[in-house]
Amino acid sequence: MLRPVIILTVLLCAFGIVRSQTTDTFFVFNKVAGEQVIDFTVDNLGNMYLMNNTGQIKKISPAGDSIAVFNNVRQYGKLYEMDVTNPLKVLLYYRDFGTIVVLDRFLSTRSTIDLRNQQLYQVNAIGQSYDNNIWVFDELESRLKRVDEEGRVIDQSNDFRLMLDSAPSPQFIVDQNRLVYLYDSVKGVYLFDYYGGFKNRIQLRGWTDFTVINNVMYGRDAGMLYRYEPGSLNLQNYPIPAAMRDAQKIKITPGYLYVLRNNRLEIFSYR
Repeated sequence: MLRPVIILTVLLCAFGIVRSQTTDTFFVFNKVAGEQVIDFTVDNLGNMYLMNNTGQIKKISPAGDSIAVFNNVRQYGKLYEMDVTNPLKVLLYYRDFGTIVVLDRFLSTRSTIDLRNQQLYQVNAIGQSYDNNIWVFDELESRLKRVDEEGRVIDQSNDFRLMLDSAPSPQFIVDQNRLVYLYDSVKGVYLFDYYGGFKNRIQLRGWTDFTVINNVMYGRDAGMLYRYEPGSLNLQNYPIPAAMRDAQKIKITPGYLYVLRNNRLEIFSYR
């Protein structure tokens, strides 16, 4: 009687990812970290970067103390992405103007990169690179490129359209432990090495708030938080409490969940 079950499991592993639901995770409310917040992110030291409805960004310590303020957000239009992978080098990306503003740890401007000067006219995602440069994905050429703080292209991959049957259009780029993760919510996760060599594709689709922690991928949809460890073939999903399901954004970090809802940032611990 066990043989059909074993065969079915093998087939599921061959054609997708085995999904398991975990219900023993719980969330404990810690505190409110900010009001009138329209966007935020958190660095690996626990510092929070809160943007309010005037476009001002405040850097707040884990204890709640104000560290720095950046006021020139609206100079380049709507802020599309904040990358604080390196707390000493904060990246602000203004997609409509093709501009990256590089800040120091006190949120003072170090440099401004106009990607259009390098003929990079369609870049939807950027990310901090392992060598303190910046990854960008050039949609027009379908190439992953690395640019320096002056905006010069210092390395690039081959055309993904020649390597893959379906090139990604990523919303997130994460560089971690010798791998570059490109997340496309329609097509899934594409993994590359630092030379643009394709490693793997994982069909984790429909996620928002994608992140990678110690090579484990996290994300969510309207009702579930997801955790996937490459090579495990086991996608774990955790029901999001009903009170969090209207969240504008959820940020997962080791031990904490940051939830933005109704322009109020709340912090939860979890097990």
